[in-house]
Amino acid sequence: MSVSPPGAINDASLQAAPVANARGYWATVGRRIVRDKVSMVCVAILLLIFLSALSAPYLHLADPYQGSMIRRLRHIGTPNYPLGTDELGRDMLARLIYGGRLSLLIGMSPVILAFGIGTMLGLVAGYVGGWVNTAIMRTIDVFYAFPSVLLAIAISGALGAGITNSIVSLTIVFVPQITRVAESVTTGVRNRDFVEAARASGANAFTIMRAHMLGNVLGPIFVYATGLISVSMILAAGLSFLGLGTKPPEPEWGLMLNTLRTAIYVNPWVAALPGVMIFAVSICFNLLSDGLRSAMDIRS
Repeated sequence: MSVSPPGAINDASLQAAPVANARGYWATVGRRIVRDKVSMVCVAILLLIFLSALSAPYLHLADPYQGSMIRRLRHIGTPNYPLGTDELGRDMLARLIYGGRLSLLIGMSPVILAFGIGTMLGLVAGYVGGWVNTAIMRTIDVFYAFPSVLLAIAISGALGAGITNSIVSLTIVFVPQITRVAESVTTGVRNRDFVEAARASGANAFTIMRAHMLGNVLGPIFVYATGLISVSMILAAGLSFLGLGTKPPEPEWGLMLNTLRTAIYVNPWVAALPGVMIFAVSICFNLLSDGLRSAMDIRS
């Protein structure tokens, strides 16, 4: 009878033991955000609004452009008009759902574009440093001399009214904010050990920024950009309210607020519906941003 060495018994027991899968960082973030009830409610509301706007042509709604002075300013709950009618007798439910398309497009597109541009500028400024950092960040600081609302109005007024010009003006407003966050996060990462190891291995600056640093700085920038969507929705609605965004008769929540302002004393509940939609989307993105920030904080 042969006696196996003690080490062999330990090795056999270790091999027979089940291997526990290590949970990754983003998997942990996903699990924590799913457990956040407030964030999940916000996600459900946003999904409902998104899906309604995308599937608007298939919902068999009334024509959002066809009105009738006979049925103008019907109250909420009127038969065939569950949310009433506007000042021209157009169905409010149809206009709110169709209006979500333009409102979400104008509200989210600037943040998405600014996220890409600002992340690139901040990554270069934070990693390269020196005169490159000075040139980029001092140019960015010029835009901080103007309040966001006034800057957006000034650029839209110079470019002219229209959806494209509204998106361009809001993108210019948000690029400096995201660039500053990206530069700050990149500056804190560029001297980490894994970056120094990549430099020692002979990797060039572009490879280091793309393969080693980008994934480590995207999280905080994404959380900040998510919170900016709520601001973008309000600014986009404000531009349309002032006549610098969407033009009539297009259904857009900010423009609908403008056209319904004269009816606020006659039918205030119908006049407030576009504002309710803007508030709901903005507060949901705000709360979702807070939930993402808490989920990504591994110390809590």
